[in-house]
Amino acid sequence: MSKRRYVVVGAGGRVQMYLSAITGDHAADAELVGLLDSNPGRVEYHLGRLADAGLDTSKIITGSGDDLEKVIADQQADRVIITSPDYTHADYIVRGLDAGVDVVVEKPLTINPESARRIVEAVERTGKQVVVTHNYRYSPRNSALKELIKSGRIGTPLSVTFEWVLDTAHGADYFRRWHRNKENSGGLLIHKASHHFDLVNWWIADVPQQVYARGGVRFYGDQNAPARALPDRAERGTHDGPHSPWELDLRTDEKLKALYYDNESYDGYRRDQDVFGPGVSTEDNLAVIVDYAGGPTLSYALNAHSPWEGYRVAVNGTEGRAELEVIERAAVLTDDDGNVIVDPSALPEDAGRHGGQKLTLQRHWQPAQEIEITEGAGGHGGGDVLLLKDVFQGPGDDPLERPSDYKDGLRSISVGMMGNESLATGRPVTLDDLKLGVDLSR
Repeated sequence: MSKRRYVVVGAGGRVQMYLSAITGDHAADAELVGLLDSNPGRVEYHLGRLADAGLDTSKIITGSGDDLEKVIADQQADRVIITSPDYTHADYIVRGLDAGVDVVVEKPLTINPESARRIVEAVERTGKQVVVTHNYRYSPRNSALKELIKSGRIGTPLSVTFEWVLDTAHGADYFRRWHRNKENSGGLLIHKASHHFDLVNWWIADVPQQVYARGGVRFYGDQNAPARALPDRAERGTHDGPHSPWELDLRTDEKLKALYYDNESYDGYRRDQDVFGPGVSTEDNLAVIVDYAGGPTLSYALNAHSPWEGYRVAVNGTEGRAELEVIERAAVLTDDDGNVIVDPSALPEDAGRHGGQKLTLQRHWQPAQEIEITEGAGGHGGGDVLLLKDVFQGPGDDPLERPSDYKDGLRSISVGMMGNESLATGRPVTLDDLKLGVDLSR
């Protein structure tokens, strides 16, 4: 395969993984020819990092997303990578496809049925490819559970229970950023949980058909601050004087300061908003029941203000049960100055809970046994390395079927889209109700 020429749209924090890959491990596979974002300061930040790493950036075309088609044509690009906010994904996907290139997009694929239908129509119209980067599939622990289920050792899956808890560092951060407005992200049922629903769809190799969801904004936002008698607060976390653990002062993080705080003059975007301030419409507590085409049922819960972070999954089959427990951060503690300590290794021995992961198999009439999880090097236990190899070199023969296309992206967000409609109407919603215009059966 010859080296492909890439245009990247979106210069926030997530893009760094792709830029590092293009200029590092996959320099022989990819060439960066364009970097676009509505905020020119963030573009310059990333160009500076690339230059510091020794890359000649003089031939990289920059601009805003409005320039996408022109940059694709002028640079004879082969592919577009999209790492911009969720609500912009569909527009850039469709424009990229219509400009004649394949597209790689960060999850979620998009945020609502209308934009999903636009993508379906563009794929059918152009015949081009859309790759959705569901990197959780590549995490060794999640791959190990997939391998266990696929081996048939628990028999045919009949039900799944899945609880994901986001802590008061990571979970709260969604309510400081653009994600806090559900119109931007589709809420956590799409922005965050599309990861989780994709895992379940993939683990049990099935397609969601109906969803009933309940939940709401019950912890964050200005509507909840009075009930807890919270004192008056600054509109943002970057300020002088004492700080509460809920605040993020961008000046304390070199990267966040350079990428966001120093570039606010271009667009006014604040990365450090008060989590208990006005404008929060994204739900922070959610419960979902999903019926699958093949018969299994998923019971899913998401909490965004937990004191620890991780997830618990149980898959019940005709011949036994598989359980995966992951503690990503055992506690969110504060130092003597009230600053949040987010380093998991900083926990004292008497913290009461410690990070780790455990995959357990128990077949009927047999004792439980722990299944080994083999970790790799790099982000997500080595999973990011495997994902990037598939993205930039093309997927090989993978018995676990981890590469994800646009139909996988649609299957994952369909749960969130059905869930959002169920939240709004109070009734179960079916996949047919979404009218996506494409057959998602396996």
